[in-house]
Amino acid sequence: MAPTPVTATDHDPTPRGVDVCVVGSANLDLVAGASRIPMPGETVLGTSYAEHPGGKGLNQAVAAARSGATVIFVGAVGADAAGDRLRAVLADEAIDGTALLTAGEPTGRALIVVDVHGENSIVVVPGANATVAPPRPLPAAAVVLCQLEIPITTVADVLVAARAAGALTVVNPAPATALPDDVLAACDVIVPNEHEVELLGGVEALLGAGCGAVVVTRGGAGVDVHTTGGPTFHVAPFAVDVIDTTGAGDAFCGSLAARLAAGDPLAVAVRWAAAAGALATTVPGAVPAQPRADAIRDLLVRP
Repeated sequence: MAPTPVTATDHDPTPRGVDVCVVGSANLDLVAGASRIPMPGETVLGTSYAEHPGGKGLNQAVAAARSGATVIFVGAVGADAAGDRLRAVLADEAIDGTALLTAGEPTGRALIVVDVHGENSIVVVPGANATVAPPRPLPAAAVVLCQLEIPITTVADVLVAARAAGALTVVNPAPATALPDDVLAACDVIVPNEHEVELLGGVEALLGAGCGAVVVTRGGAGVDVHTTGGPTFHVAPFAVDVIDTTGAGDAFCGSLAARLAAGDPLAVAVRWAAAAGALATTVPGAVPAQPRADAIRDLLVRP
């Protein structure tokens, strides 16, 4: 028998402001293509170069918006051309950018190498992202989504405020780092990948710390979902031609938040998110790769 679809927690799917509030990073991604990712101390000749809007927060905000959610983005950029470019992305995607502040630091950068198999290696320079502070008050939303490219103290404060306001909280613990008990206890849904979950102590540790659901993304092996007192279930991967895995995890998280805000049970939302993540691997870049709802629907019904 198939597992009964579950939500991570009881929540009102009707937004009191917007569907999804994303609190996170915004970067300009500097992407080099190469035959392979260099080993330590090695130089490899590149085959291509491009600059794309990115940052886990911005990527996930775009993913949520393209999955049909109304979105507000909370973050910071510098007073520079890169910051102007990222603000333009919010405008183009109809994302509320009134909480995107201008900092004294330069806009964040991500230095990315992508090999011929679509695998990547990333170094993030936070810049203005290190200045992101909890907004007062937190924008009203059905779902609040955070990542860890901004100060962990900000994430903790945002999650507590979101819970107090009745929002569902979703955390993508990337880049992985030790998380304080108050952060874990305030996570309705935590979304680590297969490597991050081990760095965080494993599924049982996360559930024991208070996370309502642990959604483990495993790339081409699909997604495993673990819930407190509920069923564990697996979502099979979608077969696509992989070009670049950059932004695939962000597509998953943003689209998951959008569907949870719409009131989908967790099992249904995870399958939508898995399709979105798969589609994101078929397009180079991070923001450019975020799929739209019609493409996700098409993949979901593909034989």
